[in-house]
Amino acid sequence: MITRVAFVGGGTGGHLYPLLAVADELQATSNNLRLSYFGPRNSMMDEFERRNISIHNIAPSKLRRYFDIQNIIDIPKFFFGILQALVKLYFEMPDVIFSKGGPGALPVIIAAKWYMIPIVIHESDAVPGLTNRISAKFAKRVLLSFEESAQYFSAKKARVVGNPVRRELTGDIGDMPAIKRGMQLDPNKINILVLGGSQGSTRINLFILESLPTFLTDMQITHQTGDLNFDEIQSQASSILMGLDSATRAHYHPFPYFAQNRMREALGSADIVISRAGSGAIFEIAALGRPSILIPLSDSANDHQKENAYSYSKTGAAQVVEESNLTTNLVLSLIHSMLKDENKIKSIEMAAKNFFKPRAAQDISDEILRLAHGI
Repeated sequence: MITRVAFVGGGTGGHLYPLLAVADELQATSNNLRLSYFGPRNSMMDEFERRNISIHNIAPSKLRRYFDIQNIIDIPKFFFGILQALVKLYFEMPDVIFSKGGPGALPVIIAAKWYMIPIVIHESDAVPGLTNRISAKFAKRVLLSFEESAQYFSAKKARVVGNPVRRELTGDIGDMPAIKRGMQLDPNKINILVLGGSQGSTRINLFILESLPTFLTDMQITHQTGDLNFDEIQSQASSILMGLDSATRAHYHPFPYFAQNRMREALGSADIVISRAGSGAIFEIAALGRPSILIPLSDSANDHQKENAYSYSKTGAAQVVEESNLTTNLVLSLIHSMLKDENKIKSIEMAAKNFFKPRAAQDISDEILRLAHGI
């Protein structure tokens, strides 16, 4: 008998990568599956298609608890999304829905409730978003990444499982010097990996540009700029580094984005990671036990990145620098403080690995299949 599972979610990689991780786990568990995706089209659709997941486009709409002129457009789109979901779910009629939230998710949840399809949601952040808070009222199961978010949901439904991470980002990193050589890096030089999230971060990009001459005196920088920012950042960096010798300039390595098969190499080559504090980034960093400095997005919804960052840092796995305090000297001092003591680095790496929950994708997959089979 074929089990039909529908994935729901929209927005950035933080919503979509966990869906792919769970899809991989489900497909590794059973061959009798029909998987589908309901949500807005985005740049990662090829990853769904590669896994034979059928795609059903739902118009994106964002729920805002504040006045914004965009609400005038999004409110009609929200109701249009419900109509789309009612029609498309009718023909697909999955046995269970798994939702990550984000734009376009709530209309599908409402339509699924109309058809009495059981719903599982997963909340990535320490402070849940509005979509998942509403969706939880219709869900049978609410799965969480952070202990702190449990207070927002019914204890009968909620369970902390961690954030699902793609399989290729788990396990030991292996020989770091060899990984550095594979990334065209100097194996004998400290490498700082800079991540701004799936779309890049303007604030972090500008900070790195300002700090490049100082950082490159004794380390190398691998910098994920975001696709849209890459050309501009590369051009500005060339101007900034013009006065330095060619050997020093060669220690700056900008990349637009790390594709799925390159993120493990990027993280594996990093002595320290400087990153935004989205849940996906934190759990991927933790999966490979990398020390990190987290810079939470100051205007993230519900300040969830700050809550994520401080929750993670309490374990001893990371340092947090808020945007208002972001200076070259502060970050440089934190890097040197973390790296100067080998025992401290080992303690940080162990704290990161202990925070990571390697069974997250499997636990979510099990919950999905239990609901699908009426258990």
